[in-house]
Amino acid sequence: MARFLAFTILLTFFSSVISGLNPGLEAPYRIHTLFSVECQNYFDWQTVGFMHSLRKARQPGPVTRLLSCTEEEKMNYKGMHLAPTLEVPSMSKHPKTGEWYPAINKPAGVVHWLKHSKDAHNVDWVVILDADMILRGPIIPWELGAERGRPVAAYYGYLIGCDNILAKLHTKNPELCDKVGGLLAMHIDDLRALAPLWLSKTEEVREDRAHWATNITGDIYGSGWISEMYGYSFGAAEAGLRHKINDNLMIYPGYTPLPGVEPILLHYGLPFSVGNWSFSKLQHHEDGIVYDCGRLFPEPPYPREVKAMEPDPNKRRGLFLSIECINTMNEGLLLQHARHGCPKPKWSKYLSFLKSKTFAELTQPKLLTPRVPIEEAEEQKEIDESTKPYPKIHTLFSTECIPYFDWQTVGLMHSFHLSGQPGNITRLLSCTDEDLKHYKGHDLAPTHYVPSMSLHPLTGDWYPAINKPAAVVHWLNHVNTDAEYIVILDADMILRGPITPWEFNAARGRPVSTPYEYLIGCDNELAQLHTHHPDACDKVGGVIIMHIDDLREFALLWLLKTEEVRADRAHYATNITGDIYESGWISEMYGYAFGAAELQLRHRISSEILIYPGYVPQPGVKYRVFHYGLEFKVGNWSFDKAKWRDVDMVNRCWATFPDPPDPLTLEQTEEDSHQRDLLSIECARTLNEALRLHHKRRNCLDPTALSDPKPDTRNDVTSLRKFGRFAENNDIKGNLVLGNHSRESSLKVPDGLFSTLRFWIILLWVFSGIGFILVMLVVFSSYRSQGTSKGKNNKNRRRSYTGFLKTTDRDRQTRKSDVSL
Repeated sequence: MARFLAFTILLTFFSSVISGLNPGLEAPYRIHTLFSVECQNYFDWQTVGFMHSLRKARQPGPVTRLLSCTEEEKMNYKGMHLAPTLEVPSMSKHPKTGEWYPAINKPAGVVHWLKHSKDAHNVDWVVILDADMILRGPIIPWELGAERGRPVAAYYGYLIGCDNILAKLHTKNPELCDKVGGLLAMHIDDLRALAPLWLSKTEEVREDRAHWATNITGDIYGSGWISEMYGYSFGAAEAGLRHKINDNLMIYPGYTPLPGVEPILLHYGLPFSVGNWSFSKLQHHEDGIVYDCGRLFPEPPYPREVKAMEPDPNKRRGLFLSIECINTMNEGLLLQHARHGCPKPKWSKYLSFLKSKTFAELTQPKLLTPRVPIEEAEEQKEIDESTKPYPKIHTLFSTECIPYFDWQTVGLMHSFHLSGQPGNITRLLSCTDEDLKHYKGHDLAPTHYVPSMSLHPLTGDWYPAINKPAAVVHWLNHVNTDAEYIVILDADMILRGPITPWEFNAARGRPVSTPYEYLIGCDNELAQLHTHHPDACDKVGGVIIMHIDDLREFALLWLLKTEEVRADRAHYATNITGDIYESGWISEMYGYAFGAAELQLRHRISSEILIYPGYVPQPGVKYRVFHYGLEFKVGNWSFDKAKWRDVDMVNRCWATFPDPPDPLTLEQTEEDSHQRDLLSIECARTLNEALRLHHKRRNCLDPTALSDPKPDTRNDVTSLRKFGRFAENNDIKGNLVLGNHSRESSLKVPDGLFSTLRFWIILLWVFSGIGFILVMLVVFSSYRSQGTSKGKNNKNRRRSYTGFLKTTDRDRQTRKSDVSL
């Protein structure tokens, strides 16, 4: 009996120790994790990745998948075994209104769980996540600072409806509206109060079509898709819940984490890339990869390759997070295939890595970064900033997924690194999902991916220029930047020096820009129609230096005014807009000018920042930017970017533009013309140098490897004949300069090739080969003839020996007969 009592005491002791090491198992620390999906392959592979990461992260407590399906979908659904599941009636098609809105299944699923699950009565804290997430460490609400009445959530800054009429219309407590989402951690009592309001407010906002506009919701499509997010924020405000907002918990792969911050949640809702590798969840919308034995997502670069491609340690950390995300999903798929009875996959280097000790160590559960309240962080930021000599700067430029913008990106990025421009730079890349499937230029610049608005989602109008303001709005809503000033450039620019707010006197409320005098609409009825303050309309564009607070207020107006001017076809005339084509193409420029006028942002206009190559410079001015938007010439040589729209300069090895003349050959009779031509040559040379370095980084074979060495004469157009002779006309393909190792099989052999040393070397190789073959034939023939004669001699010898034996035998017999006689 004593032994039994001692055993019971020890068992109780060890149980208490184990429960202490595993929080979330006993009241008041019971945790339950929820996530919502539908009966589709798209959600099944997300579920596999999510569940696998949950186990690796050692998330305490049970997890429930809220599976919303129709009865018809259930009949063919194969994924019931993928996670602990509560089946929820689908509300994708609303039972009352008949409207199709699948996002409503999330609040509807939570309400159903609270009503019908026994687990809802045995829990203290609930963590609500999305299926397209990867956990890196346990999410424990009280460690995040959650309290009853004070949930913890991630920041969703684009929910601007919390600050305008939308909140006033849909909640009695608009001042309590928090811009949050993604990760939610709250007490079960708070969830019981919130969930019905979350669902009803989602329905309410979804029905309020009159307020779906981008300037009200922040949804660039104006489609009401984020109604569920507003349903949560307005429902929480109605319930009197104020959130503790922690912006260190979650990160989108492809983004760079703040120094010292270790995110514990990866949300792969946006496309991301590492070098030439990329991933977008939308490309796998119908992918049955869970049920396809042995198939994984394309393998990303290995950690050692990432180390080699990015020298900056913090940016490199961001790349490591991206490959960790996809590797964790692939590891989950591998284990799921094994559980499903799939045959053991063949060995590969990648599978070996996923099973290695190195990968296990890299993906160990991460500890939570100590939480700093936003208020304290802002105070600390103010203190830190006050000790710095200059404010932080971030440079932006907008492009699309086409070769035309890729070579411009190469030129701008090269010049950015040479210019000494402070801060970081981001390319805003506007692409459709189809474009991204075939796009090759992910590694050309640090990139923020933006849904394309070239084809307007509402009007169907084709107007790619609108991507610029739309991309800025998207970047502001999805990226947390610590920069105080933003410099906005165009892709067809070359930086010659730094563009800083302190040098050009930019300030809060006083942006800096360059003159665009042809925007005559600022002085006529166009401005009177499209802004309340036509007197504040500045004719500016090209380079913009603006305080981040001004940009946050202004960007959405820039987009809306662009749409407004673009739709005003009655005023496209040249005498109103200054557009010689009368096509409305410069609507985006007017959108900028009228949007700034609405906020009465008056610009400091500087004519010393930008110059068009081909224009005569002002004496003594050190221009910081070339804008090669127009054709420019030097003598008989010319360059027009429009002629290179469809030419892939980036992916063809050693493709460059025709080199401009050597400056030493220029006539110096007129100083103005001479300086103009020198600047034009500098612009073209910088573009070509950027392309040459790009091809070198791509490991293109040395174009001079098979050529006789010559002195560096690349400044002379005629010296480029070693790459191919220029055509006499203006045909672009004839002028395209390519190395000898270009993959284009359609290239013509340059004239005079066989008069070069290369021909004689090749001829010598051919004769040497023929000679070698002849010598070998002679030697082989000789050997064969010797072998034949030897065979004959041996045969004769065998015959002689046989005859000898026969003769000897006869002699013996004769002797015997003689003896007998």
